[in-house]
Amino acid sequence: MLDPFADRALSPADGPGGSGDDPGRLVALDCSWETAEAEAFRLDGPHRSLPFLVAANPVNYGTPFQLNTVEAFAGALCILGQRKRAETILGKFNWGHTFLELNEEPLRRYAECADSSEVVAVQSEYLDAG
Repeated sequence: MLDPFADRALSPADGPGGSGDDPGRLVALDCSWETAEAEAFRLDGPHRSLPFLVAANPVNYGTPFQLNTVEAFAGALCILGQRKRAETILGKFNWGHTFLELNEEPLRRYAECADSSEVVAVQSEYLDAG
């Protein structure tokens, strides 16, 4: 479950063949940022947050951590080693390729991490540089 309030970052270990609690399934609930916490991500299962990524959608362009649902889903797919699927999903939006271009380096680096702690360490590099 992609949850912006989760304590643990998504990593390749959460994907198929990884060491995650229930690898192989990914859920993103489409709701407003204004109601995300109230929606409480009440669904059971392991909750994971996405690391630092920058939005490319027209509403939040250039804003870190303010991804729309398709960006979050595509970012998660990239981290889990499913870049082609992410490209397919984002291909339905005229700005979709921009998301992958803006986040090319961090997505690649996160996908190379072994676990959540490594993802957080890479994220820290981006946050410290800002």
